[in-house]
Amino acid sequence: MLRRYSLVLAFLVTSFCMAQTSERPNVVVIVMDNLGWGEIGAYGGGILRGAPTPRLDAFAKEGMQLLNFNVEPQCTPSRSALMTARHPIRSGTTKVVWGLPYGMVGWEKTMAELFSEKGYATGMYGKWHLGDMKGRFPTDQGFDEWYGIANTTDESEYTSQIGFDPTVVTPPQIQQSTKGKTPTAVKEYNVKTRRTIDAELADKAIAFMEKSVKQDKPFFVYLPYTLAHLPTLPNPEFDGKSGNGGWADVLMEIDHRAGQIFDAIDNLKVRENTIVIWMSENGPEEASSWFGTAGYWRGHYFTALEGSLRTPFLIRWPNKIKAGVKTDAIVHITDVLPTLASAVGLDMPTDRKIDGVDQMPLFMGQTEDSAREGFPVYNGDEMFAYKWRNYKVHYYKHENMFDKPIKHNFPRVHNLLRDPKELFGIYGGHETGAENLTWVLPAVTKEVLKFKKTLQEEPPILLGTPEPYRPK
Repeated sequence: MLRRYSLVLAFLVTSFCMAQTSERPNVVVIVMDNLGWGEIGAYGGGILRGAPTPRLDAFAKEGMQLLNFNVEPQCTPSRSALMTARHPIRSGTTKVVWGLPYGMVGWEKTMAELFSEKGYATGMYGKWHLGDMKGRFPTDQGFDEWYGIANTTDESEYTSQIGFDPTVVTPPQIQQSTKGKTPTAVKEYNVKTRRTIDAELADKAIAFMEKSVKQDKPFFVYLPYTLAHLPTLPNPEFDGKSGNGGWADVLMEIDHRAGQIFDAIDNLKVRENTIVIWMSENGPEEASSWFGTAGYWRGHYFTALEGSLRTPFLIRWPNKIKAGVKTDAIVHITDVLPTLASAVGLDMPTDRKIDGVDQMPLFMGQTEDSAREGFPVYNGDEMFAYKWRNYKVHYYKHENMFDKPIKHNFPRVHNLLRDPKELFGIYGGHETGAENLTWVLPAVTKEVLKFKKTLQEEPPILLGTPEPYRPK
């Protein structure tokens, strides 16, 4: 009799655990590359940029739209912050480099590793830009499989540039790998394959979701598309489709690729149990011929201006996140991982500094306030600015990526509600319409000193640190 009860109890426990597993939400994080705040219709772009974006505009109404989502000024730092919830100054991932050892050390704990530890299938399809050496590829850092490019999309232009010498610089490759395996080259990444890669990424992400659902396994999909990074070229299927030039054609493709993923989730009947994030990891391109727009804000990536930091962010989680909500509360890219950890039940590391905070109460409507008041803005190894509440303190003058930064003798303070273009500050004088905002300086200085103290408590990993790395 006792044995029979034990068997029944074991069966009930197993059934409960299986039910809990099947109820864990799937997570899809779609990341655009260098797509500015003002590009899609939901943020004031769309037809004003030459092409409507109906799928993304509809998606924006199905969940929450962030108006004050903030990233890092460059690609590698943003992706590092997303993966680890740590400011890149801590991780040795402070800037984009070419031809040098770089990347996220294996000691860092990534989003993919945390999902994997909870039994999730983890797939990545797209641009990594966090290391191109053994130990630093996506499948070394938590992903079950990866298809995409290790570095940046401008490499696709190398082989067609004047004087390119393949004996000096290896032609860039689209690669694939599975967990723990050395990536293999699939084909050359050039201007032709640059046009078709995002279609491949969508197809592979969909196939991964289909496989995971068939296996009744929760999935985490990280889908960092290559658009709209230069060269900003549309798939041949979209070439000329908008009638308004190549950029508008690209915008149509971006909307279509998002729609493919949304449709796949619906077709798999997992919409109600899937958290979907659509975002951009950097402000718009500034290079001529490829430049984008930050819309309401001023500036492009590689600066500390709002146009560099604020990017689009949409999130949907049916019956958990109320539909049709917009918020101007400050959210930082380091917050994405702790927020997902809260929703899914991931175990955040406790042996290192974590800068991100849980924003799920904001997303679920339990509060209208952000869990943070501000954050430091590093551009490379220097703090260029500090954003706090509705204010921004600039320590450097740096209008675009091609300028040499000039340190201010006196920090510039801007009220972002009154001065969203960051044109006027306390330095301008009342004749320019500036406000007296000197009280902000001691308040922000306290925050800066508090942050810098944490860098003394846990010394930053240096750019170019070799493997294996372990903190002292």
